[in-house]
Amino acid sequence: MLDNLRMKKFTAEEAKRLNPLQLALIGDGVFELFIRSYILGLNSELSAHKMHVEAIKYVKAKGQSEIIKGLEKDLTEEEYYIFKRGRNAKSPTVPKNADVAEYRYATGFEALIGYLFIIDDNERLNYILEKSVHNNFVKD
Repeated sequence: MLDNLRMKKFTAEEAKRLNPLQLALIGDGVFELFIRSYILGLNSELSAHKMHVEAIKYVKAKGQSEIIKGLEKDLTEEEYYIFKRGRNAKSPTVPKNADVAEYRYATGFEALIGYLFIIDDNERLNYILEKSVHNNFVKD
């Protein structure tokens, strides 16, 4: 889905040396684009505002925290390592609408998405993205 957006493919070792907040920044963008495309595919009649409202359920820290908690058991050792690096990264800010624990889990989730994207592991990336929307991890 996002192949043509990648400017450089990193090896797993190169990606592991990146700051986990860099991975999270990439993962945030990838996940947001996936969610918006997913919502549009479900109902192309929604207004942009209604799409945004629906997307927020998934892309806010609480939603991402619920997703990664539901997926933890499915992660490989390597993926869990990347998630933990992102979760444990010291971010200079915490959003006002999330608690610190949710925000850290969300950052770990985003780091994992970013990692899978930049190493071009589309099979695992697609698996995690699809499970994130089809397993009802996110509660309204």
